[in-house]
Amino acid sequence: MDKLRRIKFKNMIMLTIAGVINAIGITIFLSPVKLYDSGISGTSMLLAQITPDYLTLSMFLLILNIPLFIYGLKKQGALFTFYAIYTVAIYSVCSWLITDILPVDVTFASPLAGTDLLLCALFGGVISGIGSGLAIRFGGAMDGIEVLSVIFAKKIGISVGSFVMIYNILLYITCGFVVNSWILPLYSIVTYFAALKTIDYIVEGIDRAKAAMIVTTMPDEICKALSEEFETGITTFNAKGWYSQNDKTMIYFIVNRFQIGKMKEIIHGIDAKAYISIYEVADVLSGDRE
Repeated sequence: MDKLRRIKFKNMIMLTIAGVINAIGITIFLSPVKLYDSGISGTSMLLAQITPDYLTLSMFLLILNIPLFIYGLKKQGALFTFYAIYTVAIYSVCSWLITDILPVDVTFASPLAGTDLLLCALFGGVISGIGSGLAIRFGGAMDGIEVLSVIFAKKIGISVGSFVMIYNILLYITCGFVVNSWILPLYSIVTYFAALKTIDYIVEGIDRAKAAMIVTTMPDEICKALSEEFETGITTFNAKGWYSQNDKTMIYFIVNRFQIGKMKEIIHGIDAKAYISIYEVADVLSGDRE
């Protein structure tokens, strides 16, 4: 109960928005043309198609997701479980409103993209990915498959990502056999990857920074030049070359993609033998300059 007292109003608002967005992506773009989302959401869509009409998508979303979140309560914590159940509830209610209450015809085609499977797959994936990404970013989840993967992936000796991937591959294969066609499951894979990439952008940021690791014997000169040029903090570590056994310094430095060329020019202008390694980072949270 103490953890539930930490519920934030901002998170609740953003999770509400996430549920609404996800419902729009699924019901407006995917369900009308019988494309499938990933995870439990995709499973719910398949079950809704092959069962009687009174067993709706929104009903399956609640039936399948909520028990998984409750089952994962011990591992994920009460706050996450509350946020996740709330998000799925909003997603489910909004899906019901769009399909059964609002004057929107989503019976045979997307109201916005018609029967164009590629447009439906791409826009459905991107929009549902925005919803799922917002849910993750603000402490919840849109799909119980993540909980399932955390619980069982380690037990069967695979990573969480591999578990989710295997689940979705099996889901799409099942869809192919059930509908006796592979066109829709193949387009659903396009949806899956569009959503996956969108989730990464939402959770980690669109404009990702670059981290540079610089190994040099001239750290003072390089740090001074970089600091004067980019006006940002720099971190240094003592290092030693294994082959040469010479003392070196490792410099850790964050730049954006437009500053990489200038950074290389400055470093190699001072130390032509400096070793530079560059990789992508996300969510750079900076404090005071060092």
